[in-house]
Order: sequence, then C-alpha cells, then structure tokens
Amino acid sequence: MSTVPPPEQPDERPGEESSIPDEQWEAFLRDAAESGGAGAPKEPSARARMVTRRLREEEAEEQRGGTHRRWRPRAGRRTRQQGPQPWTPAGWHTGPAWREINGKGRRRRRFGSAVGVLLAVALAVVAVRPALVLDRLPGRTGADASPSPLPAETALPSGAPGEVDQTGLPTRDHPFRGSPALAWADGADAIELPTAKAVGGMSKADVALALRRTKEFLVGTNLDPAVLRGGQPTRAVALLDPKAAAIVVRLRRSLRDPSRDNDPTDLVSRFDPDEVRLVGAVVKVRGHMTFAAGRPGEVRVHADYTFVYPLVKADGGSDVVARTIIRRDLTMSLADPRKWVATKGKLMVENYDAYFFNSECGVHDGYFHPVFPNEAPTGAPPSGPASDPYDRSRPLSNEPDATSEEGESCGTVSRT
Repeated sequence: MSTVPPPEQPDERPGEESSIPDEQWEAFLRDAAESGGAGAPKEPSARARMVTRRLREEEAEEQRGGTHRRWRPRAGRRTRQQGPQPWTPAGWHTGPAWREINGKGRRRRRFGSAVGVLLAVALAVVAVRPALVLDRLPGRTGADASPSPLPAETALPSGAPGEVDQTGLPTRDHPFRGSPALAWADGADAIELPTAKAVGGMSKADVALALRRTKEFLVGTNLDPAVLRGGQPTRAVALLDPKAAAIVVRLRRSLRDPSRDNDPTDLVSRFDPDEVRLVGAVVKVRGHMTFAAGRPGEVRVHADYTFVYPLVKADGGSDVVARTIIRRDLTMSLADPRKWVATKGKLMVENYDAYFFNSECGVHDGYFHPVFPNEAPTGAPPSGPASDPYDRSRPLSNEPDATSEEGESCGTVSRT
C-alpha cells in the first residue's frame, strides 16, 4: 500500500502563509492518496499535519451530522479581544472634575491661603466598583500601600509629581491617601543637610553651624508640635540675631497681635487648637538645602521645603481629614562678628517666600484654617490662577503673581 511521501520543507520565514490555497492542498491530498503520492508540492510539514487533522475533524463532524465550519484566525496572525472597560467617574484622575478645590498662593509679604472642598462620592463609587473596598483588605495593594520612598531631593525637580491612586478619601488611619506626599519622608528626618565646606572666608565648622541652625529654625517654626498647636516658637526666635532687630521685632509683634500686615504664618506654621488638631505625629516634608558664600565673612543658606499637614476637627466628632500644604523658601545668613555687626552663632533672615494651600482666604488671625471636605469656605472667594501645591519644579521667586506688593492673590489648587 503506497503512502504519501513527507513534503519537503520550504525556505519560509516563521509566520508566513503558504502560497498554496487550502482548496488546492486538500485536493492534492486526496489525489495523492489515490495515486501513491507522486508530485507532492513543497509545503511545511507543520501545515501538512494541521490540514490533515482538520480534514479528519471535518469528516468526523459530517459523520455526526454537523456541517458548520467555525472561522479561526490564520497562523502567524494575532487577534486581540478588548473586554468591557470598568466604569470610572468622569474626571476621576483629573482633580477639578472630581472635586472642586479653591486655593490661595501667597508670596513674600502677602498673606493668602488656599481652600479645598472635596466632593463626597465614595459611596456611589464603591457601589459601582466594589474592588475599591476589597483593595483595602489586608494583603491587597492599592491607595493605602506604602510606595517606595523617594530619594532625597538635591535640586528642584523637572516637573510636578504624577497622578496617584485617588480611589478613596483620607482618613485618620491613612491621612496621606491620595497625596504624592505618601512617598515623602517624615518630619525633621526629611531635612537633610549638605556636606559642609569652607566658603566666603567662613570655616567648615562655621558653615556646618549655619546649616544646623537653619534646620533647627525650620523645625522650630514648622514641625514643633507645641507651635503647630498654636504655641510660641520661642526656640526658633532665639536662633535669630538680636542685632537684626527689625525682623525679630516684627515676628514677635505678629505673634502677639496678628493682622494682615503682621501675620506670623509668614514664617511660622500654626493652627487654632480650638478648631483643628494634627492627625498622629507625622508631617510629610519634601525639599532641599544649599549654601553659598555671601559677603566676605558670611555664608548664606537657602532652604526650599514643602510641608503637608493632615488635620481633623478638634472636637473629635468626625474622622474626616483635611490637608494643609505650605511651601516655604527661606534664605538665612551667618556672619563673622569680627567683620560685621552680628552676634556670634546667630542667624539673620535674608528673605522669605511662602505659598499656602487649603487655608481660608482673607483670614489673618495668626493661624491656618483648613477647609474640610463637604464644607463651604467662609473666607474670601478665590480669584487667582490655579496651582498644584505639590509642584516643586519652579522657585517661588519665579512663580507668577497676580497682585501688587500690598495685595494678595487667592486662586484654585488642583489637589490637596
């Protein structure tokens, strides 16, 4: 009994289709079976096996009474089936469409704030997307998963942080949920000092002292728990040179009798203890510090840091969390008292800028006043341009300003 000789393997690239149509190949197989297999054309052995198997399947189908042939994609081609996409509320990752946030940016010697109002859509969203609840369970990843900590900042970044998972509102247990600050370092540990070296006629030890005292001032004015609760920044003020009397007198007067023109929040972060309190003991911080020679016998230290404060109502009746964000740009100097009118080891404030986000506009009582989700702001309405409080890509001195030196701007922020 004669058999069909194995077809020769052609020189074809993988995935290319045979030049012989299926109908001719099937006819060849039938003729070859009758004539002993002479004159077999060249065809990949894999294809021969495939067609033979298909013929057998069709014969078996016909014996069972079936006549329908199901279409299959040809070898070497890929098909992609796109399933239904999960429903997502419009603007879920685009700030203002999901929540209306009003904000205020303040430049040096201007006293402004930013207000933020979140739209409570969590229940409706969870009803449609139950995975948002399941993702909160132990062992699952999601908005509450701790991201990899960012490396220390040594210069301004090239752009704002990207979008983060915003599938839930911040809570007491997760006060930084939905915020880029979740990956930032905590408190004073985030203020890392550069390696000191002698500059401008000041020794390495002098520079190290200037860096250390600048950090102490930042901690004393922005991270001291007692000060954040509305206390006096006594230790921080003690670091300032009494011979630079103007700034010291002005700061003390603003703490004693705050007003629009003399507001301690210009340099100090404080919250009304009768209104709000911090959630836990963590304040997220991001920024960097540099130094350079000033006048001969002087070193100047520049600090640019953003502080993120999570807060709840002081009465304890609510678990809703609001975040107030403060970015400060500060230049301090340490001078040699043998060359300048200065006190040994004391700092002078050269200049300072600040932007405040999520604090009532037009309120100048010496405290920041965050606006909580679902609450309407009671301060002045916003009127200035929008801003991202987490965008550290531009120096504050280069930020656009819509007001005069004696005025103030109050705009919108894209997120808190």
